[in-house]
Amino acid sequence: MPAVQANGRPAPVPIFVRLHSSWRTRSDGTNDGPGARRRGGFTLIELLVVIAIIAVLIALLLPAVQAAREAARRMQCVNNLKQIGLGLHNYLSSNDCFPPGSLPIYPGGDLTSTKFANNQGPSVHARILQNIEQAALYHSLNFSVAIFNEPIGNLMNTTVSTSTINTFLCPSSPGASWVIQGAGVGLNGLKATGNSYFASFGSSIEFAAQQANGPPNGPFPYIGTKGHVTTIAEVTDGTSNTIGFGEWRIGSGVNSQQSIQDVIFVGSFPSGTKRNDGTLNMPHPALVASFQPWLEQCGQLWRSGGGRQAKSPTLGESWAFGLAGYTQGNVLQAPNAKYPNCNSAASGIENPGVFGLSSYHSGGANILLLDGSVRFLKDSVSGPTVWALGSIKQGEIISADAF
Repeated sequence: MPAVQANGRPAPVPIFVRLHSSWRTRSDGTNDGPGARRRGGFTLIELLVVIAIIAVLIALLLPAVQAAREAARRMQCVNNLKQIGLGLHNYLSSNDCFPPGSLPIYPGGDLTSTKFANNQGPSVHARILQNIEQAALYHSLNFSVAIFNEPIGNLMNTTVSTSTINTFLCPSSPGASWVIQGAGVGLNGLKATGNSYFASFGSSIEFAAQQANGPPNGPFPYIGTKGHVTTIAEVTDGTSNTIGFGEWRIGSGVNSQQSIQDVIFVGSFPSGTKRNDGTLNMPHPALVASFQPWLEQCGQLWRSGGGRQAKSPTLGESWAFGLAGYTQGNVLQAPNAKYPNCNSAASGIENPGVFGLSSYHSGGANILLLDGSVRFLKDSVSGPTVWALGSIKQGEIISADAF
């Protein structure tokens, strides 16, 4: 008899619906029936969704990770320049002057000798080695012989001049990946060490104080037989307003490929300028008027594949050689300009030219001022401000917020 509810109505009869035509019984006694425990797993759609979520997270986080890494590299670059600044001031304390940018080494000290007249002595970098915790290398260097272009000196100083020093390499910049060329017997064919930081000879195309009537206006010129080292008293523009060192991107080392760091040989000076009369220093009116057209000429040569020599891709080849394009540069443009490095000669990187500020840091490049502080010089800084920062005693006025 059917069940009756309290109100006298028949109780509802439950209806069971069989959803499967049959239930499978497994060997372990379980089956696919109602209440059976299902195996864990993902469907293909679920897997694709998870993969898509992971990809989005990676896309969001990767730039932040890369930015953090670059920030660390940039900080190390700043620390390298601070260490160089400390080395310069320790040298200054010991010698009452800054080290020479470069100078020739004459046999027996005879300045009239024509034998090996183009021999070059060690760079500023080499002269401060003992002040940057590289005393062993410093004491291994023979300063009485040349370090470049003299077979005997090359061989005597090979161990030092081919040693890589991390303090002279910005971690954001690829290092030198080629072998030394054009340095003479004992060096040619050995691995280049690379150098990311140049000693500034000023806001001048001229690098040699040998040109007595028109020497460069910066702190680290090539001395020659007529120039002199820079003392602190000569920096009348103020050490906090004068660039001592700057950074540049090391050359690619590949002559078959164009790079903005190439040195292009224009084969002439800007119109209306020449050596030994002061017209190669900014802001001389002749140079101001012709500098931009000359850069355009250089840029056109570069874009067309012209003006190239064996040394074109080798900017910053060595920290040891006291030469323009190796350890000496200038400040005539804002960092990371759209032009390559431009040389006034038809060949030979160690000639008057533009070897300027550049970096792999976004927005500018680091500079070391002569007071030992390091600043980040923006790409947007004006030309006159750069020129003023390059000179040591031209009396320019620089606002504190100009750079």
